[in-house]
Amino acid sequence: MKKNIADHLYVAALLPFDDQMKVDEGAYRRFLQHFLKNERFVRMGGGLCINPEAGEIFYLTREEKRRVLEIAMEEINGKLPVIAGTWALTTAETVETAKDCKALGVNGIFVTPPGGAQDVTSCWDADNYPEIWLDQIIAQDRAVDLPIVTHPVGGAKPPFHPGLPLQATLHICREVKNIVGWKMTYMYDGFRIIAKGLRGLDRHVAVMGALASRFHEYKATGMFDGTLSGFWNFALDPMLDHLEAWDNKDIDKARAIWDGGLSQLHEYIADMGRLHIRYKTAAWLCGLIPLPFMRAPMPRPRQEEIDTIYRLLKNVGVPVIDMKETRLAA
Repeated sequence: MKKNIADHLYVAALLPFDDQMKVDEGAYRRFLQHFLKNERFVRMGGGLCINPEAGEIFYLTREEKRRVLEIAMEEINGKLPVIAGTWALTTAETVETAKDCKALGVNGIFVTPPGGAQDVTSCWDADNYPEIWLDQIIAQDRAVDLPIVTHPVGGAKPPFHPGLPLQATLHICREVKNIVGWKMTYMYDGFRIIAKGLRGLDRHVAVMGALASRFHEYKATGMFDGTLSGFWNFALDPMLDHLEAWDNKDIDKARAIWDGGLSQLHEYIADMGRLHIRYKTAAWLCGLIPLPFMRAPMPRPRQEEIDTIYRLLKNVGVPVIDMKETRLAA
């Protein structure tokens, strides 16, 4: 295992539900095994993030979050590093959720900014009021003293949208020494600015490229320590092919994989207003989960999305379910 727990390829693991929208424990165990049984993923530094945004942490009770993590820890059994989400609607419950994570033996926690009023969500001015999130991170840090990977999202303007701006990023990292990884949801220009800022800190904070639709550009910068991304949920092997080609300095092969359909698949999935719906739809089309539905208020996928994702998955050689089964979701 690498020295920094953030220098890994983390799957932001989604969570399958049954037709009553309860956690499908059997399907979840099988889904996790999809990653655990992939020897190349393990060898290349794979990891699992349990209860991330892609796992619908916002719509889980504390008891459900704990149960989901219990299942994951049983299945993973030390084979891969595990970080776990702590998000809750109040800071008090977020801290208690972080304690649950520590009690279950995770390698680190995954922290997300608060939800609630517009003051702390879409209208948050992170540069001037970093304490909106910083106070909550510090409360968790004091409670569990574990490595922290951040999911910095807020109302920043371009080039930092939808991540945090540079000043707030550096301030938070300097205040909390347990922060070891910074998830990068930024587009290319913002990514470069934030990555250079992180490189200027007095310790290593991993640059964790998140948008797989930008992996090709991220790798070209040389600022790609690891990743935490939901795109792994459905495109594990072609993504490993692409990154492995980069690691082997075979740029022609990396470009062929990228231009051969992987970039088109990722660019379609990466619609920020439909991102998590499309993650789950794609994983379902790959036969990895039994149903594509998310808990309300997340809507169902549209048939147009299903058909497009199906075609793009086939284009990159990912095995998919029978076409007749794809009419069941819309």
